[in-house]
Amino acid sequence: MTTEQCSGEFIWPVRVYWEDTDAGGVVYYANYLKFMERARTEWLRALGVEQGPLKQQHGVLLVISSLEVNYRRPAHYGDVLQVRCRLSEVGKASMSFEQCLYRDHVGGELILEGRVKVACIDANRFKPKPLPAIIVGSLTA
Repeated sequence: MTTEQCSGEFIWPVRVYWEDTDAGGVVYYANYLKFMERARTEWLRALGVEQGPLKQQHGVLLVISSLEVNYRRPAHYGDVLQVRCRLSEVGKASMSFEQCLYRDHVGGELILEGRVKVACIDANRFKPKPLPAIIVGSLTA
């Protein structure tokens, strides 16, 4: 499986394992959120930003402040999904993403669409803090 950058979208492939499913072999609803998280984390990694050093060197954490998900179709054991991630807005202390999951390939069947707002907070006080220059710089590069 490989990643792909396509017209402003970051695409991360995910294979559905047995552990991701319920007794019926359908992906358990909360596991889609894990797939979305992996794509955002890999998007940051592709930009040269790692979450551990963000905390250690910049004293910040990235946390979910809001989430909206629309489930369109079920994914099943063995499916290969594409998790698409597009940055839709950057604020002083937050970033918003549009994310979609498709079955198998570009133009495949839409499984889920969602919107996620990620806030930057001080790692000790858990209060909003501006996005570090390393993130802002990587977005404008």
